[in-house]
Parts: sequence; structure tokens; C-alpha cells
Amino acid sequence: QVLLVESGGGLVQAGDSLRLSCAASGRTFTNYGVAWFRQAPEKEREFVAAISRSAITYYADSVKGRFTISRDTAKITVTLQMNSLKPEDTATYYCAAVEWANLSGSDYYRIQTYDYWGQGTQVTVSS
Repeated sequence: QVLLVESGGGLVQAGDSLRLSCAASGRTFTNYGVAWFRQAPEKEREFVAAISRSAITYYADSVKGRFTISRDTAKITVTLQMNSLKPEDTATYYCAAVEWANLSGSDYYRIQTYDYWGQGTQVTVSS
């Protein structure tokens, strides 16, 4: 069992930046692909960004060029740097992880790919 813990959410104004972090309790992300999803009220959960075991990154079109996903060299934390935030970025952001598997690029975008989920952290962007 992998326990994921997110941190870094908050209330900001449009144009501001936030940095979200995800850590796996008691282990590193060495053998995991990790993603961020988000869910706004009354909307379905949607893919935001992912980083594979080999550090290949994937982004939703809506955040490309504004958000950056990265992993520290010790593979303890995965970070989502969010710049130029917009009110439509308001959502609960979830970290998700999948242990090593033979995944294709498109698999990283799918909710069903991930075995472990964090509790979520709220991001609110005011206009």
C-alpha cells in the first residue's frame, strides 16, 4: 500500500503561482509513474500532468506552457509548479501513482491507470 500526501494548495489571484508537492509515505518514487489530476465542483476528474519512471512528462493541453511537473533527484517528491494561474484552474488537485508497468504514453492520461491516490489539496484562483 502506498500512501500519497499532497501539500501546497491555497487561495491565490489570477496570474499568481503555486507549487504543489506529492510525497509517498515511507518510500521513494523510483519505480512509479506519478500524475496530477484535478476535479472542480460538479465536474469529472481530469488529467493535468504526469511524469514517468524515466522522467518523460505529459501535460493536458489546458496547462501546457504554464505548469511543470518534476521529480527531485532522490525521487522522494513530485512537484507541480503552476504559473499564470487562471480561475478555471480552481479545483481539488490529486496526486496519483502507478507502480512500474509497461505503459504507453496514452496510459498516463487515464484515471484507470493509477493504483494509488492522495486525499487532494484545494487550489482556488480568484479573478
